[in-house]
Amino acid sequence: MTVSAFRAAVPLFLVATSVLVAILIQTEAMPPRLAVTACSLVGMALVWKDIRSKVRGQGRMLSSLLGQYVAVKVVSWLGRRQRAKLEGDTVDVRRVQEDTLMGRLRKNEQTIYGRLFNFSSIKDSATFRARHPITTYEHYRELIGRVAAGEEKVITAGKVLILAMTSGTSGPSAMLLSTKDTNSEFFLQGVVVCLDAMRQAFPASDNLQRTTKFFYMPTFHQSEAGIPIGPNSSTPASSRHMLNLYTTPSPAFQVPSEKDALYLHLLFSLKDPSVGTLESNFTSTVFYAFQSLQERWQELVEDIERGKAGFQGIAKRLWPDLHLVLAVDSGSNQIYGEMLRANYCQGIPFYSPFYAATEGLIGVNLWPEEPRRWYLLCPRSMFCEFLPESSLEEEMPPTLLMEEVKEGQSYELVITNAAGLFRYRIGDVVKVVGFHNRCPIVEFQYRRGQMLNVRGEKVSEVVFLDALKKAVAQWPGAQLVDYCCAESGILGDSTGGCDPHYQVFIELKGVRNLTEEQRYKLDVCLQQDSAVYRSYRIKGSIGPMRVQLVAHGAFKELRKQMMSFSNTSPNTFKMHRVLRRKEYADFLLGKTVS
Repeated sequence: MTVSAFRAAVPLFLVATSVLVAILIQTEAMPPRLAVTACSLVGMALVWKDIRSKVRGQGRMLSSLLGQYVAVKVVSWLGRRQRAKLEGDTVDVRRVQEDTLMGRLRKNEQTIYGRLFNFSSIKDSATFRARHPITTYEHYRELIGRVAAGEEKVITAGKVLILAMTSGTSGPSAMLLSTKDTNSEFFLQGVVVCLDAMRQAFPASDNLQRTTKFFYMPTFHQSEAGIPIGPNSSTPASSRHMLNLYTTPSPAFQVPSEKDALYLHLLFSLKDPSVGTLESNFTSTVFYAFQSLQERWQELVEDIERGKAGFQGIAKRLWPDLHLVLAVDSGSNQIYGEMLRANYCQGIPFYSPFYAATEGLIGVNLWPEEPRRWYLLCPRSMFCEFLPESSLEEEMPPTLLMEEVKEGQSYELVITNAAGLFRYRIGDVVKVVGFHNRCPIVEFQYRRGQMLNVRGEKVSEVVFLDALKKAVAQWPGAQLVDYCCAESGILGDSTGGCDPHYQVFIELKGVRNLTEEQRYKLDVCLQQDSAVYRSYRIKGSIGPMRVQLVAHGAFKELRKQMMSFSNTSPNTFKMHRVLRRKEYADFLLGKTVS
C-alpha cells in the first residue's frame, strides 16, 4: 500500500473502528478476545492517525513509514531514559567516575596488562593514579601489535571488533582497539541522548521525512589474525538496519568510489523534495557535497530535469521542509559550518551532537540551539583526568579530576576508556565553560600536535583561525574556502630566507590576488591576538608570515592525497591545519597562484 492509498483509507478505518468500539462498550458481556481485538484496532487507528499528521517522504510504502515510526518511538523512549540517567549521574560525578574506573579495572584485571599493573589490588582511583603512569601511544604500540597478531586478553578482556585507525591530524595514524563496550556506550550514552536533545530543540525532526546522510563505504584490510583494520565510525555496513531511513538506496552505499557515491547521494536526495535532515559525521563532508553539487549541477539537472537559481541558500530551495543539518562543526570543522551557514544552508539550524574520537565518546551537546559548541562530559563513558594547560610540557604532571577543575581554565584530557587505554593523553585541549550540576561542560580548543611553534610561541588552531577570519574580513570581496599552515623548518630552502616563520596556504573565493599590504594584515591580526607571537616578531626572532593563495580545488586534491597516504576514510577525515609532512607543503606550493 502506498502513502496516497493509505491516506484515503485511514479516515474510513477510524470511523469503522470507532463504531466497533462503541458497540463493544455497550455490550454487557464482552468476550475477552473481542476486547483485545477492539483495543488493538483502536491502538492501530491512533498510530495511523499520528503517522498521517506528520510530514512524510514522497512515494514511500506504508511498511517503510511504519518501520520508521516504530524506530523513532523506541529510540525516543530510550533517549528519555538515558537522559534521565545522565542527569542523575551529573549530580554525583565523583561516585560515578569512581564506579566507571573500578568497573574497567575489574573487567581487565586478568589480562596480561592487568596482571602487569596488578589491577586486582587497586581499590580506588587514588591508588590507580599513584601506581599507573600517564601514557601515550608508544606505551601501547607493541601490545596492540600482539593483538593484531591474534593474541587474546592482552590489554582488554573483551573481543576486539576492529583495529581502529585514527585520522592522523596531529601525527602518524595510530591503531587503537574497538570493542562491543565502546560501541554500546557510544549508542546508549551518546546517540540516543543527543537524539532526545535534538527532538526537544527541533520538534520537526520528529516527522517521518527521510534523511540524506553523506557517508561512504570505507576500505578495510585485515591484520595477520584476520581482525578488520580501518576507521571506527558509522558506515553503511554498521548502519545497515537504518539504511531505509535515508534517501540513498541501499545498493548505492556499496559504491566504492567516493566521487561516484557522492553523486548518487546528491541525485537521490534531489529527487525527494521532502528531505528533512542533512546528516554527516562532520560538516566538512556536507560542505564538500555542496561544492560537488555546484560543480556538477548540469549533470544532475539532466538527471532530475529541474533548474536552479544560484547556490546562495540552495538547500532550502531544493528541500523546502529541510529543518536541520546534523554534523559536528567544532574544531577543525568550524570553518565548514560557518561557510555552509553563510552560503548553501542559509536559514537552516545546525546541531553538532557529539564530542568523540577514535578512543570513544567524550561528551554530548545538550544545548543544540546554542551558537557555541559546548559538550557535557559523559561520566560513564570514560574516566577523565585533566592536565592544566600550564603543565603540559612536564614529564609527569599532576592531574585533576572532574570535580576539581575550574571554570574558565583549559586542560588536556587524559582518559581511561573501555578498550584498553589507561591514563592516556589523547592530545585534545578543552576549556571548562561551566558545569551541569557537578559535571564539567567543555569547549574544544585545539589539538596539541596542531600548534604552530617555531620559537616556543605555541599558537593554537583556535587563535590562528580567529586572526585569519579577522584578516579575511579586511580583504574586500574575499571569502575563505580553506587554509592550512606549515612551519618554515619543514620547507627547507623552498621559500627562501633564514628567519623561522609561518607559511600560510589559503584558498579564497571572490579575489584572485592580494597585495603585500593585505597579506601583512594576517600577521598584524595574529600579533594582536597572541602577545607571545608579537613579542617574537618585535624582537625579530620570528620572521613575517608568508601568505600563498592556492588554486581553486587545491584543498580537495590535498584531501585526497592525505586520505590516500593515511588510509583514512572520508567519514573520519579532518583537514590538517598544521602540515607536518613536507610532501603536503610542496604540493600546495605547486598549486600557488599568487
